Amino acid sequence: MNRHRLWTLARHYWFDALVLAAVGVGLAEVTLTQDDRNGPLGPLWFDLLAILAITLPLFLRRRYPFGAPVAVGVAGASASFVDGRLIPNGLITILVAIAAFVVMGIVRDRTQAVAGLAVGIGVTAVVAHNDPKGGVGNFVFTSIAFSIAWTIGFAISRKFWEADEARERAAQAEREREERARLAVADERTRIARELHDVVGHSVSVMTVQASAARRLLRPHQEKEREALLVVEQTGREALAEMRRMVGVLRRPEEAPALAPQPSLQHLDKLVDHAREAGLPVELRIEGTPEQLPTGVDLTAYRLVQEGLTNALKHARARQAEVVVRYGDGHVELAVSDDGRGAGDGGRDGDGSGHGLVGMRERVSVYGGEFEAGPRAGGGYRLRARLPIV
Repeated sequence: MNRHRLWTLARHYWFDALVLAAVGVGLAEVTLTQDDRNGPLGPLWFDLLAILAITLPLFLRRRYPFGAPVAVGVAGASASFVDGRLIPNGLITILVAIAAFVVMGIVRDRTQAVAGLAVGIGVTAVVAHNDPKGGVGNFVFTSIAFSIAWTIGFAISRKFWEADEARERAAQAEREREERARLAVADERTRIARELHDVVGHSVSVMTVQASAARRLLRPHQEKEREALLVVEQTGREALAEMRRMVGVLRRPEEAPALAPQPSLQHLDKLVDHAREAGLPVELRIEGTPEQLPTGVDLTAYRLVQEGLTNALKHARARQAEVVVRYGDGHVELAVSDDGRGAGDGGRDGDGSGHGLVGMRERVSVYGGEFEAGPRAGGGYRLRARLPIV
């Protein structure tokens, strides 16, 4: 754990460590070369302060990526008016200048990066002019060296920025995909609630009517039975009224309550015929002995086949499809296969009405079933679900 922490710190602060070392070495260098023939001209106290002014701004490069290297250049140019040999004579000052040009090239804004290069060349000209032993040759050579350093920083930074932008785009796309999936699940849950209201509402209505009919057939002395049936009838009517109010919130303004019965696997032949009329040859197979399914399961099974055929017809450009309904072991299994395009081509996310694969997975999970969808080994696509009958 400590080794990993040290490695993380080293990766993050290695440049700061070099700058700190440059401060110490620069101060020592100025002190030791003060009396040399080609050394700095002094005074010593000024040269020591100048070294600090030239090196310390690099510690602020993260917060001020443009201002920090500019501050290095301004400090160097200003110091050259007092001691013209301080910068040309010192190894540390030259290395700090190179580092400043690299940092300037890394600036994300290209206009600022180019402007920084121009400022740096200007500072180089000022320092060369103030150097009593300098000349045009030294200016040209150092300008070329500093420009190369800036170019290296500029080229490396473009690669880093492009990689960061690619990661950000990928992260944004993932966030948008998750948001679309969340909205699809919410929309499908609302759709399921509306459909189940129609299913349960019909059943409760039948129970209420039957209770009312049975109450009217009772004999006068059967008061207790009449009161019990009256409670059932009143409770049923109250439940229906409450369901209508609740589901009224879920319905869109343009939607009206469903008056026709909800579809089921009994309408599968008609669904397949519609697909065939639309130009998609479909083979329908029923395996096992058909069983009576709970209304919600029956509706979910129908919707799943509908989704599979819709994808095959509208999005996958399939030439043929197969629908298999298999009964057995207390479950009903449905599979819709086609020879169209596989996953990953943008054509397998439903028709935009909420009956997408995300919605189908949500429907199946409501009833504790299993759902899978993906490309087949031999080509094409397969949508499969297994739903409990009881």
